[in-house]
Amino acid sequence: MSAAYALFSRRGVRDVGVDEIVARSGVAKATLYRHFPSKDHLVLAFLARREREWTLGMVVAGARRRGRTPEERLLAVFDVFDEWFRSADFDACAFINVLLEMGSEHPLGQASIAHLETIRCLVRGMAEEAELRDVDAFARSWHILMKGSIISAAEGDAEAAHRAQAMARALIERHR
Repeated sequence: MSAAYALFSRRGVRDVGVDEIVARSGVAKATLYRHFPSKDHLVLAFLARREREWTLGMVVAGARRRGRTPEERLLAVFDVFDEWFRSADFDACAFINVLLEMGSEHPLGQASIAHLETIRCLVRGMAEEAELRDVDAFARSWHILMKGSIISAAEGDAEAAHRAQAMARALIERHR
C-alpha cells in the first residue's frame, strides 16, 4: 500500500502499472492480488487512505489546531494549504487528479467524487459551527476556493493559499 500510495500520489493511476508497484514494494504479485483483487481495488484503498491522512489528518486536524474559533479554523485551512504548497511533498489533490484522469463515469471517478463530497461535508460542519447562513452554498463555494488554490499552486503560484484565504474572508462575511 505504501508503494502504491507514493506512486499514485506522484504520477496518477494510469501511468503506474501493477508490475511497478510489485517491484517497488517487494511483494509478490500473488500477494498483491490476494489483498487487492484488481488495480482498481488498490486505487480505492489509496483514495481511502488519502482521505484519512490528507483530508482528516492534515487539513482538518491542522485547521483545528491553528484556529481557536470556528471562523479561524475555516480560514486556517488555507494556512495548512500554504505550508503544504511550499513543501516538497506537495502533490496536488489525489481526488481531483483521479477524477480528471478516469472521468466521472468510471468507478474510480465516482469514488473521487464521494471523497470530494466528504470534504464539502466537513466544511459544511465547520460552517455550522461558525453559525453561518446557507451552509450548503457556503461549503460549495469554499470548496471551489480550496480546489482552485490547489490547481493554482500546481501551476506554480506560490501565493495561491493566501489569495484564496483573502477571498475566503469575503465569503465568510457574505454568509455571516
